[in-house]
This record gives sequence, structure tokens and C-alpha cells, in this order.
Amino acid sequence: MKKNLSILFDLDGTLTEPHEGITKSIRYSLEKLNEPIPENLDWCIGPPLHESFKKILTDTSEASIQNALKIYRERFSTIGWQENKVYAGIPETLDFLNEQGHHLYIASSKPLIYIHKIVQHFDLVKYFKSVYGSELDGTRTDKGELIAYIVQEESLTNNQTYMIGDREHDVIGAHKNNISTLAVSYGYGSMEELQKSNPKKILSSPQEIIDFFKNPVFLP
Repeated sequence: MKKNLSILFDLDGTLTEPHEGITKSIRYSLEKLNEPIPENLDWCIGPPLHESFKKILTDTSEASIQNALKIYRERFSTIGWQENKVYAGIPETLDFLNEQGHHLYIASSKPLIYIHKIVQHFDLVKYFKSVYGSELDGTRTDKGELIAYIVQEESLTNNQTYMIGDREHDVIGAHKNNISTLAVSYGYGSMEELQKSNPKKILSSPQEIIDFFKNPVFLP
């Protein structure tokens, strides 16, 4: 008998390609603060920005990190969130999962205020039962805490729930909640990072997500 699953999706690097908006907004913040700008900022896509700024800034005090976040949001809240695009194949993947009767959720460490803007603007909101993210004060930026919150709020059954994401934070957060995880390699986590975090399977495209859930033996 087919079971309807609950499937949690990360946003950045899993559903959408956010590179331009995030990296330009980080550079904007660092320029305003006269801080050195790393050549490569790809590693900042996925983890909580507080964590990234703590690694980038020369002054790692909490006040300095909060100031960097404030300046980042000056640009991201007006321009950066729009500098984004939905990965090819994602609408078809979400359509398929909906048609199969699965319940879809967004589980992102990005502030919820920006997630709502993005999913509305790119017409993704129609696919999801609920959308979850962090608060601007940092609440639920940890993926394990966020998933635990969603499980409680939605009364999800752990062994009938999947987390799909592109970084180790997604996999580790799911493991903390005894939830199976699928990692996608087309996002921003390296293959080494993903393999080390030990997801159930690593998929290389949205089509492979469809193929996985077509398999009658995929249940956790």
C-alpha cells in the first residue's frame, strides 16, 4: 500500500539558484565595513549567515556580526532576494510529488520574511503545504532545531518524513531528528561534504528526485 510522505525541502541550492543575490549582498556588507572580501563566497550559501560572517570578519564580536547582518539585509531585502532563479526541473518535480499525494514543506535557515517573498515571486508557494524558516533574531537558524520545530508543528511521523537539501547542515539536522535525508549534488555542498554527512542517497538532478520517489522500495 502506498504511503503519503512528508517531504521537507531546503530552499537555497535545492529549489533555487541564489548565488548572485547572496554573494553580492555579502560583498556589499563587507565593502561598507571596509573588511577584506574573500574571492570565493560560494561556501556561504546554505549555512546560517551569522556562522559565515563569524568566519569572514576580522572582528568576530557579536555586535560586529549583527552589524554585518544588518548591512547585508539592506541590500538583500530590496534587491538580493530577486537575484534568484528556480532550478530547471524543480516545478516538474514538485508537480510529480504533489500528484503522488505527498505533503511538501520548505525548511530553510533563511529568514521566513525572505522565503515568503521568494516563493510568491517565483510561483512556488502553490506546491507547499507550509513554509518554514528562521527569524531575523536568529531563532531556528540551526537546521536541527528547525526540523524539530516543523515535526512538532505539523505532527509529522519521523519514519515517513524526508529532508532534501544540498549541504551537510540539512543532512546532520535530519539525522538529529531521526529523519531520512536525500542530498542533492547540484547545489553548493561538495561531494566530499555530502558523503561525509551520510545521507540515504545523493542525487544529481531534480529528475533523480522524481526517479527516487517512483521506486516502491524508497520508504525509510
